[in-house]
Amino acid sequence: MKIAVVGGGSTYTPELIDGFARLAPFASEIVLLDPAADRLAVVGAFARRVLEHHGSAARLRWTADVDDALRGASTVVIQLRVGGQAARISDETFPLVCDCVGQETTGAGGLAKALRTVPVVLDIARRADPGAWIVNFTNPVGIVTRALLDDGHRAAGLCNVAIGFQRRFAAQLGVDPSAVVLDHVGLNHLTWERAAYVDGVDRLPALLTSHLDELADLVQIPRGVLSSLRNVPSYYLRYFYCHDTVVREEKGQPTRGEKVAGIEHELLRMYADPALTTKPDLLGQRGGAFYSEAAVGLIASLHQDDGGIHAVNVRNRGFLPFLSDDAVIEVTCRVGAAGATALPAPPLRPELAGLVGAVSAYEELAVEAALHGGRDRVYRALLAHPLVGQHDAADTLTDELLTANRDHLGWLS
Repeated sequence: MKIAVVGGGSTYTPELIDGFARLAPFASEIVLLDPAADRLAVVGAFARRVLEHHGSAARLRWTADVDDALRGASTVVIQLRVGGQAARISDETFPLVCDCVGQETTGAGGLAKALRTVPVVLDIARRADPGAWIVNFTNPVGIVTRALLDDGHRAAGLCNVAIGFQRRFAAQLGVDPSAVVLDHVGLNHLTWERAAYVDGVDRLPALLTSHLDELADLVQIPRGVLSSLRNVPSYYLRYFYCHDTVVREEKGQPTRGEKVAGIEHELLRMYADPALTTKPDLLGQRGGAFYSEAAVGLIASLHQDDGGIHAVNVRNRGFLPFLSDDAVIEVTCRVGAAGATALPAPPLRPELAGLVGAVSAYEELAVEAALHGGRDRVYRALLAHPLVGQHDAADTLTDELLTANRDHLGWLS
């Protein structure tokens, strides 16, 4: 199997390659694609050493030629970042002028990233071989995956939130992670863990009793919220449940993008050392824990038809009856060669369904704005988002967003 990694010059790529080396004997060729030649050469050479260290038989090469990378690839992993860390820092900064949370996957910053990203991802997907699986890890995952599916591609969106909770719950319960099946439900970066089944028994209520403080600290959400909801929200729900607190914090400290930029600089220096053959500990601070395991597991199920259980971004198709069938949701699925099918689950309670419905409506508007441009489409998407929602803020943030992203939005020229 040939696997193309789009955004292969990312400092996170060695984590992915480590996963392929350990867990993916089916990978015969891996091609890293990135326009940043100097960076790609450093990351590519280190990734090759990682493969060799694990004794993998897979061939690895790198290129800036899109068609060369995609030709013959049965799987295309997309992990690109249009505009690099500079654009991320902008996404985390400009919303603060209206006292709105600055974050690269949700709110005004998330919309900015979607507008930059969707056209680039669609151009790449259209150049892939017909029938190739597009495994999207590029944020905002739900919006990008919906754009891919709307465009007719075989696509699945992937996030590491669920596998992180699976590993955490397994450690707390003293069982192997594979024994834990989550009721993971919502939208990308707007999910809740409603159950954690081990041998068919939901162990989450006991965890919420015995490990409540630990879980609340993990997601940085007050323990009373978890107790009331009787579930574990994703840490991204903090931007909604603790919005004003997050804004105050963001105004008083460097952005996450600034921190990551410093980590990336050091990682690239380390990767350039020809004696380095294993992942440095610093990579763990880069973010995306367990991404490689999640990616390899999903790709294996898609191509080996093993019926594995994974958290995937898929079409709604009636799973949440208050959303359109075309909406993209993130739920626990059984995955095979035909794709992902959501496992049966109980309905969402109103306190979850209301937020999911509002954000899903925003995501539909975000796709439209990314595909067709126009100030009014951007404004309406921001007005619909629960983290913006007011005319004055939406109007100001529209102008801030367009100004900050003028070099990346062709329809502005």
